[in-house]
Amino acid sequence: MGFLLLTLFVVAFSMIAKRLTTTILTAPMLFIGFGYLLSGMELLDHQQAESALHLVAEVALIILLFLDAAQINLKALRERHVWPVRMLGLGLPLTLALGTLAAWPFLPGWPLVGVALVAAILAPTDAALGQAVVTNPLVPERTRRALTVESGLNDGMALPAVLLFASLTAEAMAQDGVDWLVFGAKQLLLGPLVGALAGLVGGAVLIWSKKRNFTADTFEGIGAIALAGAAYLGATEVGGNGFIAAFIAGLCFGNVVKGRCKFIYEFTESEGQMLTWGAFFLLGLALVPTALTHLTGPMLAIILISLFLVRPLAIWISLLGTDASKTTRIFFGWFGPRGLATALFALLVLEKVPHEFAETILNLAVNAVWISALLHGLSAQPAAKWYAARVAAMGPCAETEPISSSAKPLVTRNDSKETGAS
Repeated sequence: MGFLLLTLFVVAFSMIAKRLTTTILTAPMLFIGFGYLLSGMELLDHQQAESALHLVAEVALIILLFLDAAQINLKALRERHVWPVRMLGLGLPLTLALGTLAAWPFLPGWPLVGVALVAAILAPTDAALGQAVVTNPLVPERTRRALTVESGLNDGMALPAVLLFASLTAEAMAQDGVDWLVFGAKQLLLGPLVGALAGLVGGAVLIWSKKRNFTADTFEGIGAIALAGAAYLGATEVGGNGFIAAFIAGLCFGNVVKGRCKFIYEFTESEGQMLTWGAFFLLGLALVPTALTHLTGPMLAIILISLFLVRPLAIWISLLGTDASKTTRIFFGWFGPRGLATALFALLVLEKVPHEFAETILNLAVNAVWISALLHGLSAQPAAKWYAARVAAMGPCAETEPISSSAKPLVTRNDSKETGAS
């Protein structure tokens, strides 16, 4: 009965998805809510759902990172890259530091590395939850590109910190700083190298094969999915970061094939949506009910401070001295939704940290995800309209000027498709 209700809900949602894009309701909000509703009816096994969530969330993250990156105009990014570079290079470390300081008073008795672990899990942002903004034509192209690149890379860059603080919290390898320096360097260097190699070679092979009529649209889609998996697995095999590798592979692949792989855009707007919906449904079904019962005042304070103060302040500071207006800095600071990466990272460290910390970390992360899905979902459309109006009122500026006379759009999409209520 539970699966029957789920399939009927997906059918009903699909029938009104386009209409929902003009409202404050988003797919993550609705699928988390429906999962939570079914959990109370006890029609599906929660334990199996939690096991499935880990796999579905990881696969969804890998594939969507690859496909989102494949739609980024690399030439335009090279010409105007300062915003995402600042947000990643300065904003992310500031988010970790400020998040640790902000959470410390609310976690009495916790070691500093345990508090830093909480900050690291809450640091990455989610491209899936941000789709309502980055696909909104009201938002200037440069702003959408910067948000896409940041959300695509910051989860991979935060993962080494998450694993480091998890091990230090468990008092494992706490004295071996050199090994952790090597680990972090390998994660952040080998991941991009493997990803770039996979994307460039994969793109070149696809072009070669298409020219000789050796493949067709149906089969090239399968190859693209396999390439995303190969980049992720190849990076992890050599000690690199698989999530960064998947994103960089997509970035290189998409700019080699340059719109000649229709699957990239079609999958993102159909099967890719289903992967994301499934992950949020499982989150609402398996983890949200328990997390809600353990939501305490201090936990809520950490989440709200992270959303309303830590990230906005870190992003504001990181963009000082750039051509980003105050309006743009405010917009970037708010649209850093926490999603699949936050939940996935919390699940990854469950067995690495002491039991007394593990339960709190998981409940805090899950509560952060549904609260972020609600707040950022409700504010996506109104904030996009507000931002567009403010930027338009400023007249010609960095946010609205075209990148160059020859630059292509941020994302090449199949306009005959509907993107759904992401």
